[in-house]
Amino acid sequence: MLDTALDAGVSPETLRKIESGRVATPAFPTIAAIAVVVGLSLDAVWAEISAAGQGRGATSERQAAQEPLAS
Repeated sequence: MLDTALDAGVSPETLRKIESGRVATPAFPTIAAIAVVVGLSLDAVWAEISAAGQGRGATSERQAAQEPLAS
């Protein structure tokens, strides 16, 4: 976590607060910087947010594609 925070240019405490939900609305540049460091596109981040807002949880398309289909 320390490396991720420092590479994104945020403090480790800020990253902890974002992860734990104590920062409800982090600044867009902060989210963009973290996304770049962890290898996510902003499209993927938006898809996660949208899915969570629609009550489907935060399952990414990539995770869904890896899950076996029920028979």
